[in-house]
Amino acid sequence: MLLRWMAGIALVYLLVVGLAWAFQARLLYLSHMGREHVGTPADRGLAWAAVTLKTEDGLALDAWWLPHDSPRASLLFLHGNAGNISHRLDSLRQFHRLGLSVLILDYRGYGRSEGQPSETGLAMDARAGWRWLREEADQPPGDVVLFGRSLGAAVAAELAVGLESEAREGQGPAAVILESPFRSVPALAQRLYPFLPARWLARFSHDTETHVENIAAPLLVIHSRDDEIIPFAEGDAVYQSARQSKRLLEIRGGHNTGFLESEPDYSAGIDAFLTNQANLPPP
Repeated sequence: MLLRWMAGIALVYLLVVGLAWAFQARLLYLSHMGREHVGTPADRGLAWAAVTLKTEDGLALDAWWLPHDSPRASLLFLHGNAGNISHRLDSLRQFHRLGLSVLILDYRGYGRSEGQPSETGLAMDARAGWRWLREEADQPPGDVVLFGRSLGAAVAAELAVGLESEAREGQGPAAVILESPFRSVPALAQRLYPFLPARWLARFSHDTETHVENIAAPLLVIHSRDDEIIPFAEGDAVYQSARQSKRLLEIRGGHNTGFLESEPDYSAGIDAFLTNQANLPPP
């Protein structure tokens, strides 16, 4: 009976491991959660235009361009792993008040964008946003800030590293802001699921910790000690791995609400970073 009981437990465990391996893309990329738009920037009194981005592999991405009348810079907004661009209206208003024009995009498979999400695909999507700002909006690279939240922080860090050749020629981004970042998918998965061999099961990397080691632009890491999804220790590890041109902004509140719960300290911290570290004019 004991052997049967142990065999049953082992079988259930192996089944859980197999399911975790097979369905991890669906667990990581929650593109199926909230594909319908719930509003537009006009609901927050913001001027905006819908734009379509073209990726290197021929997909069409849905995006919004929110120009500022007197911008200090432009910001490329790379959101987290669930929802769509319409769920970020409060953030768009915050960045507008900071004097920033904003391009926010939905990754492939999210919202109204074509395709299915993947690690290489999200990297291409971020590059499509950068190209649009440079070529269509005619934004000088030194006037563009890369911003990524949660999963988007990993995407923004990878984009910044990919732009390092341009940075060496004085053509890199003005700054990089990573909010609620994790070290890597394998590291976070092992922390969240210690009962599984998650580090070895992970088929995705999104290695933010390694990427930040090679970012030359001024870097701001934002994280809440109250974050219930990505522990503060993850963001602190990312910060510690970065170069010296960096700042850490500690906020309070939950993973999805900290940027609101921590006002006005949140906006004041970003404003000070953009002015003092990125050398951008005040709003």
